[in-house]
Parts: sequence; structure tokens; C-alpha cells
Amino acid sequence: MEYIVENNNILFNDYLDFDIEHILECGQCFRFYKKSDKDYLLIAYDKILRVTQGDNKIIFHNTNTNDFDTIWTNYFDLGRDYGDIKKVLSDIDEHLHKAVSEKGGIRILQQDTWETLISFIISQNKNITHIKILIEELSKKYGTYIGEEDNVKYYSFPTIEQLSAASEQDLRDLKVGFRAPYIVDACRKVFNNEVDLVGLTSMEIEEAKNELMKIKGVGPKVADCVLLFGAKRYEVFPTDVWVKRIMEHYYFNKDTKIKAIHEFAVEHYGTLAGFAQQFLFYYARDFKIGKK
Repeated sequence: MEYIVENNNILFNDYLDFDIEHILECGQCFRFYKKSDKDYLLIAYDKILRVTQGDNKIIFHNTNTNDFDTIWTNYFDLGRDYGDIKKVLSDIDEHLHKAVSEKGGIRILQQDTWETLISFIISQNKNITHIKILIEELSKKYGTYIGEEDNVKYYSFPTIEQLSAASEQDLRDLKVGFRAPYIVDACRKVFNNEVDLVGLTSMEIEEAKNELMKIKGVGPKVADCVLLFGAKRYEVFPTDVWVKRIMEHYYFNKDTKIKAIHEFAVEHYGTLAGFAQQFLFYYARDFKIGKK
């Protein structure tokens, strides 16, 4: 993978299978800020990164080769051939072919497992705008200052130790609502090694789901999101109400059980189920397919 270093920026010319808008807006992450078209600021791994894309160029601003090679290459999953993945998925059926054709710039980010867990606990019954606000407030209150961009101060996502200092009432004061005891329980169980986040990558998939569901408020959908976006378990197929409607629109009658959808995903998409879910979800969301 070749890139150009230019004035503290990392520059790619004609990098395939990468669209910063598709990657950040497809619902897999929450700490990003759109500056303008194809111009985003994002926070990950205690770093601030600005990415702009246009004129067949992608620019990663104000970063160095060490951070790019050790953090951002992994974060954006740049070592994986998404061209091969998209070809396999496109050949499965016409629905995936359309989704991949329209939203082919998606890459599944390799996010921090702890941040992903808390973020998707917060995400329950919230729209993305409000989720982003809550996560930002949580970071300001309990995270560490990491820098300033355009006169805005940014903070790292709080560590397990930092967030464990928050009481249930503290969290309710930040407007997380019914999720407050879930966050407290997650902090306690992860801190005390009652839940093994590190082991999620190597456990049998059902064992990994059950491990996460030891935490109050973590059901199958949140567990699947944590596994897919925070533990590199690409065989899962996170299914919420909207994904259920999308699958019913494309493949089933109404009122299909989520278990049946998961069984179909395993058989139909195999080990690429997580990638299929992202392409279908983002495509259907933009075109309002399955939305009542």
C-alpha cells in the first residue's frame, strides 16, 4: 500500500473501495463531525484525524507515518481487499448487487471494543444525532483532553477506570436515561473481569454473544454490533427493527422472526454476513426501503 507524505499529511491517489462518507455515515460509529462534503473530522484511539476526499485523492490530515501505519491503517481496515468481498456479495443476489454498487465505499472500521460497547448501549432507542451528543458529553466529562480543532476542544473516550468513577445519578445527569444502570453494570463487570472483552475475538460466536449479554441492557442486537464493529467478528448479522423490515422487504413476508433472519444470513452470506448487513442497511436507509 503506497502513499505520499506531504506537509504532515498522508495522501492517496485513486485508492479503491474507500468513501469516507460511506464509512462514517453507515451507522457503525458515532465520533465524527462532517465539515463539508467528503470532509470529516473523527476521534478514535485518543487521536483527532481529519479526512478529505475528492479529485481522486484521499488526504489524512496532520498525521505522521507512525500513527498512520500503526493506528489508521488498522482502523480503516486498509489491509483487506474489499474488491474481493464486494464481488462475492454482488454475485449472491440482485439486492446485494444493488447495495454494493451504490454504497461500495464502505469499510468496516476496527474500533476499540470498550468504546463500541458503551456506544451501542447508549444507542438504544436513540437517533444518531442524539447518540453523538451523549457520547461527546460523556467524553468531555470523563475522558482526557486530546486537542483542539477550529476552536473546539476534544476529549478521548473515557477508559474503564475513568468511566467507573461515574455513579448512576451522574450518568442520568448527562441525560443517558434508562441506560445509566447499564453503563454502571458494564463498568463493574469489565473492570472486575466478569466480562472478557479481549477474548471476544477468539470465543465461539455464541459464547461471545453470551459473554456480552452478561451485562444488563445488552441484548442480541447490541452484542452483535459490539462483535462486528469492535471485535472483528464478521460472521454476525446485527438485526434491529429497521434491518428486520429491510430483510422482510427483500427476502421474507412480514412478521418474520429475528431467529429466522439470522439463520438465513448465516446460510446466505456465510462468513461475510456482517459486510452484507452494512451494505444492505446503508443502501436501504438512504433509499428508505423498509421504512414505515
